[in-house]
Amino acid sequence: MREAVVTGGCACGAVRFTVDQPLAAAGWCHCTRCQRRTGGNASAQARAQPDSFRISTGATVVREWTPPSGGFVKAFCGVCGSHLYSRNPNDASHVAVRLGAIDGDPGVRPSFHQRVETAAAWQPLPDDGLPRFNGPAPQTTAPHPDPPGSAVG
Repeated sequence: MREAVVTGGCACGAVRFTVDQPLAAAGWCHCTRCQRRTGGNASAQARAQPDSFRISTGATVVREWTPPSGGFVKAFCGVCGSHLYSRNPNDASHVAVRLGAIDGDPGVRPSFHQRVETAAAWQPLPDDGLPRFNGPAPQTTAPHPDPPGSAVG
């Protein structure tokens, strides 16, 4: 087993995870699903390299929600409700980690905004110079590939 590059977990400590390779692309998702899931204006997440993400403690308390309209499966702590990651429903080796669940510096910074057409009306998009995409970011940029017409955050 490789040494963890990134560690993280939920607010109550019941779930802990490791990522044993550097995180790939990170970005902000402004879809309404991410807004409702987080209670905020967007979700910051980063793509883990395939097969590099592991639950190290608390796998039995991780709960998942599969959106009925498709997209990535959402995982959260069943004890405290902290959002942890999303995963491809067809390939569990493809995971996007919530940056807020990571301990310390994730080693990657959000480099784009996706689904800006549904950005929260109450929070203007920042003038941060990052590229903006209506719909999903191109697959080479996005934290996770996105089926056309679905919200994946």
